[in-house]
Amino acid sequence: MIESPPNITPANLPNLPKNNPALSEKLVQLNDEYLYWSDIKYKAQSVGLTSDELWTKVKESRLKRDVEVWPEFGLHFSLTDKMQRMCHEFDLNFGGSWGAMKLFPQDKINQELYLISSIMEEAISSSQMEGASTTREAAKEMLRSKKEPRDRSQRMIVNNYQTIQFISSKKNEPLTPQLLLQVQELMTAGTLENPDNSGRFRINDDIVVGNGLTGEIVHRPPTFKCLETFAEKLCDYFNNSGSSTFLHPIIKGLVIHFLIAYYHPFADGNGRTARALFYWYMMKENYWLVEYLSISRIIYKSKSRYEKSFLFTERDENDLGYFITYNLDVLAKAFDGLKRYLQKKQAERKRADRFMLLDGISHQQSEIIRIYYDEGDITLEAKDIAIRFGVSRVTAKSYLDGLASKGILKRLQPDGRTHAYARSEDFEDIIRNSTK
Repeated sequence: MIESPPNITPANLPNLPKNNPALSEKLVQLNDEYLYWSDIKYKAQSVGLTSDELWTKVKESRLKRDVEVWPEFGLHFSLTDKMQRMCHEFDLNFGGSWGAMKLFPQDKINQELYLISSIMEEAISSSQMEGASTTREAAKEMLRSKKEPRDRSQRMIVNNYQTIQFISSKKNEPLTPQLLLQVQELMTAGTLENPDNSGRFRINDDIVVGNGLTGEIVHRPPTFKCLETFAEKLCDYFNNSGSSTFLHPIIKGLVIHFLIAYYHPFADGNGRTARALFYWYMMKENYWLVEYLSISRIIYKSKSRYEKSFLFTERDENDLGYFITYNLDVLAKAFDGLKRYLQKKQAERKRADRFMLLDGISHQQSEIIRIYYDEGDITLEAKDIAIRFGVSRVTAKSYLDGLASKGILKRLQPDGRTHAYARSEDFEDIIRNSTK
């Protein structure tokens, strides 16, 4: 379904005019966006060239900054100004400076709460990309309450959640083929038609990547016979930061992500394993903030572009620039999303602080009061508070019962069994009198 670009090689690059400021500016833009042939061909007229001529100039400019990353299959990319600029910005923000900005909470309780929430988001979105069907609310409640998953979709999410926690505990250890297999086994346990495919490399070449709607085969991975050798090379690439050609760690992490998808070493779970390895590599390289980013949530919202970044790479002579550019944009959006989330939470905390003036109110209870204050006639159960605060239902119920005993909330029993809580009749008077 992807249109192949014209076949341009260094030998047939025409000598087009060089003094063309409009063309030079256009080339910077096209390369920063790393547009594919199907988009570029419509932009030629604006700089007085034919489609083939503009594509020729694009390829010529990319070849000048070409970086080879996996010679066996000719994987390479053009290092653009935008890639370098974004990596520099990520270095400033994903490492040590974020805490100094006083936006990220300094107390460990809230840091842990945000971390758990982010891991849940990542586990849910990464699983949904691979076909898991459930609501975010149901999935989060299951993870918070540590319930046994009821079906394959929930099992995929639990597996993903536990795997992310596992790789976090291994961030200072080297990757080995055995650990690689363990990650895939954790991801796929109890979800495969053939359980024997969990925790082992594929044993045949029956695996192809196809378009689910048209049936078109879009990628045939390398033969299964090379997978043990590939695993050794991948682990060496993952663990070795002292290679002769320096590659920025974030870009290198994305190359690792791509390699798992390209080789497709497992019968199932390749995408989830690839994304997990990217997280692992980022943590290994001390990009600690990546633990708080839900990258798969952004990818899930733009899944078509994610898939096309693989297809464009393969159709254009294994040029990884499409995949790298897309995923750097994903990281930027995930980072902006985290900033907005933390700013929202900081504002909520400031509003909740005023309720700490109430006698005997804990920080968590002040947050609960703030929810009732902001949302009016809301009715909540212990499970709702448990999900929001990352605590057990028993702990959540103790918060609510404490507020009810002070006359701030009132207990309801809507179905004769479940206790729910709403504002008491004296809610506004109590708040007004205690916060003057």
